[in-house]
Amino acid sequence: MEINEPAVAYSKQKMSIQEYLEMENAADEKHEYYKGEIFAMSGAKMPHNRIASNLLIALGLKLKGKKCQPYGSDARIHIETNTLFTYPDISIICGEVITLNNDDYNVLNPIVIIEVLSKSTKNYDRGEKFKLYRDIVTLKEYILVDSESMHIEIFRLIKMIIGNLKNIIHLQILLSLKQLMKPFFFLKFMMAYALVI
Repeated sequence: MEINEPAVAYSKQKMSIQEYLEMENAADEKHEYYKGEIFAMSGAKMPHNRIASNLLIALGLKLKGKKCQPYGSDARIHIETNTLFTYPDISIICGEVITLNNDDYNVLNPIVIIEVLSKSTKNYDRGEKFKLYRDIVTLKEYILVDSESMHIEIFRLIKMIIGNLKNIIHLQILLSLKQLMKPFFFLKFMMAYALVI
């Protein structure tokens, strides 16, 4: 059975953002929040963890001393326009880290989000979660790394303002392992670490 999105974790009808943040800051496990509902986040299998960890190490080495820095899955991202609080596998933030009410927890300005896909979350990560991520004003790329088929999907978000109309163009690139060695943003060095497991 394939799960398309996380299951609601708590039976309470709705929870305020403040209630969620109080609960989450005291919790041992992670939860997503969306429009008053709380969703438990399950642990990942070892191949998923290995890929995420290798990507984070490679990005950390490549970006060391630069204005952009990678953060792991403990960095909580918040999207104010749609209320989502979530923990992507990796996020990259350039310049000052902007957080909700300067709280040092809830990041508002990632420019890249990377999710390592697993069988149980890939439909959610490609579908509903991606729709929610599009509301992040600073987001430039959304990258999906498939832990089962050695493929990467890159979605580049280009925002154009024409009058009052705001369009977002999505470019999807499917890459095989051989193609990953071509210079694409930071993929060349990432894949040397990430998919050789």
